[in-house]
Amino acid sequence: MRFFPLLRRLAIAVMPLAAFPLSALAQLKVGVTISTTGPAAAIGIPSKNAMLLWPKEIAGQKVQYLILDDGSDPTNAVRNARKLTAEENVDVIVGPNTTPNALAMLDVAAEAETPMITLAASASIVEPMDAKRAWAFKMPQNDSHMASILTQHMAENGVKTVGFIGFADAYGEGWWREFSKFAELRKLKVVAGERYARNDTSVTGQVLKIMSARPDAVLVAGSATPAVLPQKTLVERGYGGRIYQTHGIGTLEFLKVGGKDVEGTFFPTGPAVVAKQLPDTNPVKKTALEFVKLYEAAYGPDKITQFAADAWGAWMLIANAVPQALKAGQPGTKQFRAALRNALENTKNLTVPQGVINMSPTDHVGLDQRSRVMGRVQGNKFTYAYGG
Repeated sequence: MRFFPLLRRLAIAVMPLAAFPLSALAQLKVGVTISTTGPAAAIGIPSKNAMLLWPKEIAGQKVQYLILDDGSDPTNAVRNARKLTAEENVDVIVGPNTTPNALAMLDVAAEAETPMITLAASASIVEPMDAKRAWAFKMPQNDSHMASILTQHMAENGVKTVGFIGFADAYGEGWWREFSKFAELRKLKVVAGERYARNDTSVTGQVLKIMSARPDAVLVAGSATPAVLPQKTLVERGYGGRIYQTHGIGTLEFLKVGGKDVEGTFFPTGPAVVAKQLPDTNPVKKTALEFVKLYEAAYGPDKITQFAADAWGAWMLIANAVPQALKAGQPGTKQFRAALRNALENTKNLTVPQGVINMSPTDHVGLDQRSRVMGRVQGNKFTYAYGG
């Protein structure tokens, strides 16, 4: 006879749980693999700093963030991705920071049917769209956006001939392809094209070849501190023309290592890097300044980088998509991950610190010309120069 009172008490205890949908009880898991050590650490550390500010709840769901270091190595990035998907069953991956790592992770994301929001730059991560890239999304602007405004600045400032030196990897090749295309459109003649490895300690041979062609300007297509070497060598060898860099230089370490040798450098950048100096008419300024205020409250003034802003934008992108995905299933399920992928792909008019996102099945970046301006290094700081 004691069985029935016990059963009644158990039923009463369970009732409050049954009153809530299962989706409200599940925890959202966001896996991260970024480079906080190795050659790309100058990129990864600001990304991690922004991630440490990510809110712990999205659409009423508690969120667990699992942040792993890939050591700037593609093999480690793949290992991390497999751990996050197979062992941790994450709902979405954010990262990595570098193009080689991101390309190496495409297979894992597709096999696990887990959306991946990369913080690496090359368009090759999301183009051409196929079954693998259907699971990949990208926060940084495509090289084409940046090459467009960069070559416009060159043409409007009297540059006729250009020398090029870039990374001997997917990042450098992506820039060579896009820069060459826009240089032709702007009637700029590319008179030299050289490559170097991220871990090279000398580029004297390449620089001498470029200088022998006497270009009006030189574009260095590198990122973080490895982008300093070609510019430093050009300055030491007495090159007197303009020097341009890509948005990949947007780290405080680039300024520290480059010092006086990078003073005056022109570079395309996302609006958040120079948010305080943007014209009030810039459509991104308000959102960018909100992020700058949050980040500087935690880390001090003048610490914003391209990569910190991209990481915050990744969180905004996820937070915008989760409510829609929850209608299809609870976190931790295949149904939720598929719905989250679909929601990300259908993001419309989402303003993040680096631009306004409008994605589609064929565009997993979704940024337009509102996503970039020209910057200049002045007084060992990133400053606003042009556009927007």
